[in-house]
Amino acid sequence: MTDDYLMRIGTLIRNARQHRGWTQTQLAEALGTSQSAINRIERGGQNISLEMIARIGEALDSEIVSLGYAGPMHLRVVGGRRLSGSISVKTSKNACVALLCASLLNAGRTTLRRVARIEEVYRILEVLNSIGVRTRWVNDGDDLEITPPARLDLGSMDTEAARRTRSVIMFLGPLMHREDRFKIPYAGGCDLGTRTVEPHMSALRRYGLEITATGGYYHAEVDRSVVPTRPIVLTERGDTVTENALLAAARHDGVTVIRNASSNYMVQDLCFFLEQLGVRIDGIGTTTLTVHGVPVIDRDVDYSPSEDPVEAMSLIAAAVVTSSELTIRRVPIEFLEIELAVLENMGLDHERGDEYVADNGRTRLVDLTVRPSKLRSPIDKIHPMPFPGLNIDNVPFFAAIAASAQGGTLIHDWVYDNRAIYLTELTRLGAEVKLLDPHRVLVEGPTRWRPAEMMCPPALRPAVVVLLAMMAAEGTSVLRNVYVINRGYEDLAERLNSVGARIETFRDI
Repeated sequence: MTDDYLMRIGTLIRNARQHRGWTQTQLAEALGTSQSAINRIERGGQNISLEMIARIGEALDSEIVSLGYAGPMHLRVVGGRRLSGSISVKTSKNACVALLCASLLNAGRTTLRRVARIEEVYRILEVLNSIGVRTRWVNDGDDLEITPPARLDLGSMDTEAARRTRSVIMFLGPLMHREDRFKIPYAGGCDLGTRTVEPHMSALRRYGLEITATGGYYHAEVDRSVVPTRPIVLTERGDTVTENALLAAARHDGVTVIRNASSNYMVQDLCFFLEQLGVRIDGIGTTTLTVHGVPVIDRDVDYSPSEDPVEAMSLIAAAVVTSSELTIRRVPIEFLEIELAVLENMGLDHERGDEYVADNGRTRLVDLTVRPSKLRSPIDKIHPMPFPGLNIDNVPFFAAIAASAQGGTLIHDWVYDNRAIYLTELTRLGAEVKLLDPHRVLVEGPTRWRPAEMMCPPALRPAVVVLLAMMAAEGTSVLRNVYVINRGYEDLAERLNSVGARIETFRDI
C-alpha cells in the first residue's frame, strides 16, 4: 500500500476507535497485538493486511473497508432542501429479527413477506445459514423463505456474525427445545452501555435453562424435568425478554402465563406469527399473556410482518426538521399515538387519513401528512415508557425536533446508559444540547443548523438523528462509517432522495 493509503486507513481506524470509546491498549488487547503496533497503524507507519483491517473492523463494529459489498460506507449530505411527495414505511426491523429467530421453532417452511433488507437481518441470516438452516430470497427478493434442517449444526455457528447483533440472544428460547446443551456468543449490536441479560435468564430458568457466561459465550444446559408451575413474572418489561419467554413457552406442552410482558409492536407481531404456527395466545396487546404451547410444530406458514413505527417516527422527524410537507404512508398508528399527541401539543400541523389493516390482518395503519409548523417546547419532559407509552427508540428523534422548536426541552432517556450522550453530537451541527447526566439532556431551540463532517455515532437511532439534522443544515455535511444505520434501515438515503433529499453514498478507499 502507498503511504497515502496507509495514512487514510490509519485515520479511519483511529476515528472508529475513539468513537467507540476505546484506548489504543484496549484495541490492541482485542486483536492480540501491542499498543505500539496500534499506534504505528493509526499514524500510517505500518503496512497492514486486508485480514488485519477486517479484524479491526470486527473488533470496533465499524466498516473500515468494504469488499464485495455495494452498500454505503459514508454519506455526503447537501442540506437545506425541502422534502415533498410521499414515502412508505418499511416492515419492522425488530419484528423481522424476532420472526427469524422464531422460525427455529418450526420444522416446516416459513415464508416471511417484505422482510427488511438490512444488516441486522443479514447477520441473523448468516448465523442461521452457518448452523444448517436454508434461506433464500424469493419473489424478486421481496420475501424470505426459511427451511430448517432436521438437526442443527451448532458447532459451525458463525460467531463473528452472531457477535455483531444483540438479536442472537433470542436464539436461547428456540434452541432450548432442540438441544440439551449448546452455546451462543455474547450479544453485540449498538453500543448502548451495559444491558444485563439477567431478565432473560430469570424467565428461561423456569423452563430448566441454566446459563453459565464464560469465555465470551453463554453456555446453556436444559433440565427437561423443570417446568413452570406458576405464572412467570418478568423482572423487566423488555421486548426481547418477553419474546424469549414466548419462544420458550411456544413449544412447552402446557399452559404458561407470562406477567409484566411487553405489549410492544414486535411482541404483538411475534404473537400473531406463533398463532399461525398453532400456538394459542390469550391477552395479546396486554401485559399478561397466556400461552397454550404445542410440543411439535411442523407446518408451512406464510406471514407478513407489520410496518415499523420507529422508521415512521424517523420520517416524521425528517419532515419536521426540514420544515417540509410530506406524506408518510403505512404508519402503524396505534404504536405512535403518544408521540403524535406530544407533537400536537408542541404545535405540529398534520392530517391523518382513514385507518386500514396491515398485511398481517391485525395492525392498524394510516397515511399521515406532516406540514411545516412553528413548534414550541413541550411543558413536560420527554421520557420513554413501555407500550402504550412513548417508545424507547423514538426518544432520540425528539432531540432533533426539540432543537427545531422554540424553548427548552428536557429529554430523559433512562433506559440506556450511553445513548443520551450521543445526542450531544448535534452540537457540532449547531444545536444547543447540554448533557445534565448520562441519561438527561437539555435541548434549547430553535436551531440554526450548520453543516459538519463527523463520525456516525455507534448507536442506531442517534446516528439517524444526526443524519436528519444534516438534512436541515444548509451546505454540505459528511457522515462517516454509517454501517450502524444500515443495521436498521433499508436504503434510507435513496428513499429520502426520492422525496427531495440530496444524499450521496461514497467510500474513501
